[in-house]
Parts: sequence; C-alpha cells; structure tokens
Amino acid sequence: MFTRILLFGAPGAGVTTLGKALAQRLGFSFFDTDDYYWFTDDPLPYRRKRNPEHRLRLLTEDLNRAEDRYVVSGALLGWGDALLPRFDAVVYRWLPEPTRRERIHRREIERYGAERLAPGGDLHMVFEKFLQWAAGYDHAPATNLRGHLAETAWLVGECRVPVLYLYDDLLVEALVDDLLARLAT
Repeated sequence: MFTRILLFGAPGAGVTTLGKALAQRLGFSFFDTDDYYWFTDDPLPYRRKRNPEHRLRLLTEDLNRAEDRYVVSGALLGWGDALLPRFDAVVYRWLPEPTRRERIHRREIERYGAERLAPGGDLHMVFEKFLQWAAGYDHAPATNLRGHLAETAWLVGECRVPVLYLYDDLLVEALVDDLLARLAT
C-alpha cells in the first residue's frame, strides 16, 4: 500500500476535493499546495504568493509531522521539486476544459458569492484572471510548468514512482474507491 501520495492535475478537475476524500478514507494527513503557495489569511485571496523557499519549508515541516502517511494535492513542479522523492505514488487528474470551467464557476460562487465575482465585485478581476489561466491549461506551451504538456512530460520522463491517471468524471466516492483498488495492487 502506498502511503505518500501526490495528487495533481488540471485546474478545476477536483484535485483538492479528491485529495481530501482520499486522505479522510485512509486516515492520512492532507495538505493542499495552495495553502503553501499563497498567503491564505489575506482578505482578498490569491493575490500574494509566498516565496518558494518559504513554501518549501512550511510544507516540509508538515510532511515531517505526518509520519509518512499523507496525501498532498496540487502542483509542486518548479518550486517543490525537492519534495518529489518523498512520494511513493502520483495521481494525475484531468477533465475536459468545459467541465472544469463549470466546476470552477460553481466552486467559486459557493466560496465567495456571486456578487463578489461579478463585474464590480472585489474578486472579479482575480476570478477572471484565474478563469483565463485555467482555460489555457490544455494548450499552454511546454515551458509553462502549470500546463498539460509540461506536467504530462514530467510524469513520463521524470517521475520515478507509479503514476495513476484519472480521466473519468465520476462521483468523488467512486474515484476514491477506484484509487484505493489501484493503489493496493
């Protein structure tokens, strides 16, 4: 059984939701890279990034406390490469862009409310910028570390542990069941 799992992929594909559910089912610690990448206590989220050394130090400290039983969701490429040897399985999650866009809309409205995301709202510009970036994920050049080409190239060329690919749009519980069956083999 794998006990140190990295789960990442396309924005809006449900990486965080799936990671939380998997960790909960296994009784493992759960960490989301967004909590390390961004200053999460800001009133307007996703505006201030932590420097890479700070992110790396914080996540390393948390992984050390987790005693090799953890699920990390989100991208590490480019800033967390030093942590990659700390995983014994990687899960890559992808869904088509229209599905991801709808999920992002729904999620952000639930989090922040439609008024804050609408034109004139305090999060409108951040939201629109994120949607543009997410929509470009599939066609980003290979030099963009947060793009489909770069991430899948890394999985094929650099990843030294078993990789599981999830492309089905299933309920979270079904995805967790599928992952647990595949991770047990």
